[in-house]
Amino acid sequence: MFPQRLTDGYTSFLNGRLAHERERYEELAEKGQHPEIMIIGCGDSRVAPETIFDAGPGEMFVVRNIANLVPPCESDVEESFHGTSAAIEFGVNALEVKHIVVLGHASCGGVRAFADNAPPLTKRDFIGKWMSQIAPVAERLGPPQGDRKAWIQQLEWAVVEHSMKNLMTFPTVRERVEAGKLTIHGAYFGVATGVLFVRNTETGKFEPYSEV
Repeated sequence: MFPQRLTDGYTSFLNGRLAHERERYEELAEKGQHPEIMIIGCGDSRVAPETIFDAGPGEMFVVRNIANLVPPCESDVEESFHGTSAAIEFGVNALEVKHIVVLGHASCGGVRAFADNAPPLTKRDFIGKWMSQIAPVAERLGPPQGDRKAWIQQLEWAVVEHSMKNLMTFPTVRERVEAGKLTIHGAYFGVATGVLFVRNTETGKFEPYSEV
């Protein structure tokens, strides 16, 4: 049976948002999507970009994976599947978005699993292989010095910066950034507090939005 929660939610959507924004949906169906913002976020159910930024239909192109990671651009793609890279290719080359936001968050399960050297969930260990991308990030950060909670937050921030840097390994991304047609941003959402931190491009620090 289809989940009752989804049935109830869809009924609410039909009588609420769809009823009020029907023309918008019809326009999107006819003319296609033209979002100016792409969000690369985590799949964590507590951190939905559309909810955090109160986005309407067609306003944001959202890609979510474990720990909001962007792998470096690879030339050998014949024997691999690159979901995040494919989404970046589409967002930049087809949609020509003007902004890409890497959205990290507090209490990230993927980062915590890496930090705790958690055992694999399956023999294939998809998560472990995916999260191994941040090994050099953790190495540069160094081991915890006292406050482990603060260290994990620093690692979560560093993962956002790592993804921002990897975005620049995609030729089209770099070309559009250098031409002033695309801007890359780093952000971080506090799950418990609801506070959004934005990375200051001058200092490299994550600052509460109200202070940016």
